[in-house]
Amino acid sequence: MKAKLEIIGSMAAFGTIGAFVRHIPLPSGELALYRALIAAGAIFLWQLCSGQGTGIKDAKAELHLLILSGAAIGINWILFFEAYRYTTVAMATLSYYFAPVIVTVASPFLFKEKLTARQVFCFIMSTLGLVLVIGVSRGGSSSDLIGILFGLGAAVFYASVVLLNKSIRHVSGINRTFFQFLAAILVLTPYVCLTGGSHLLDMDALGVINLLVVGVFHTGICYCMYFSSLRYLKGQEASILSYIDPLVAILVSVTFLHETITVFQVVGGGMILGFTVVNEVRMRAGGGDPDPREAAVPAAHPPFTRCISNASAVSSLPGKEKNIPCQSVVKITPY
Repeated sequence: MKAKLEIIGSMAAFGTIGAFVRHIPLPSGELALYRALIAAGAIFLWQLCSGQGTGIKDAKAELHLLILSGAAIGINWILFFEAYRYTTVAMATLSYYFAPVIVTVASPFLFKEKLTARQVFCFIMSTLGLVLVIGVSRGGSSSDLIGILFGLGAAVFYASVVLLNKSIRHVSGINRTFFQFLAAILVLTPYVCLTGGSHLLDMDALGVINLLVVGVFHTGICYCMYFSSLRYLKGQEASILSYIDPLVAILVSVTFLHETITVFQVVGGGMILGFTVVNEVRMRAGGGDPDPREAAVPAAHPPFTRCISNASAVSSLPGKEKNIPCQSVVKITPY
């Protein structure tokens, strides 16, 4: 029960991140950099206090993959935060949740994994849902379309992180997240320096508070809660509960931020999330659940979301690995 409460709490928290980002007056690149810095520091403290260590010896062999995936996380955050600036939190989140579909389609080409008829059907229906979400002419504006395109761009980079994580076999869980955040910092620092520098001292108290909440709470504490809970949950259980994130994001968008959403966009969003869940549940029913200790989770959203890919499932015990297709579980995890 404690593990379920931890993952429910962390996913519900991830769904509120857009409301806090809206009150941080920083360029998206700079915001992504500070988020990575604060979160990496918080995770490092957690690793020290828990006695878990950072796993730096294991990271050396796969440093190039950690740097590439960390860079992709940084770009993913920049695009996702830009999506918030142009469209509603609900639309940014729903377009971002197209990432699992991208992973499913890319896996056969990259890893020779066979697509089933059910997966093809779910892909088509999710794509139709995306078309409904993008149909902003029914009540949106050109800025909505730009925001949705930023969300899709973020989804592409998030999907690339999931696919890269399949090749990272010696570093897993929160340690992988930590090293990817460090890599994101290395990539984002020169980017921020070349695109206007720091504006941190120009922020008011409200902006600083919101930045600390996003960095310490949403990314540091909630990540630790999320990864801690996975040890005690079945893969499908964790995956389904993770969809609390977009549902809370939509609720926050409409109820607290008073942002509008059309009936067509609600239907489209439901199709994207619904058929992704159907694909996951059916694949799990056919392939079984891995040992909870071996739940492999790519590290870092949106949440932002946010994928779980058990293709490179690595246990906390060295040498343990299950060969589960990358398509079998594709769910947004807190990136």
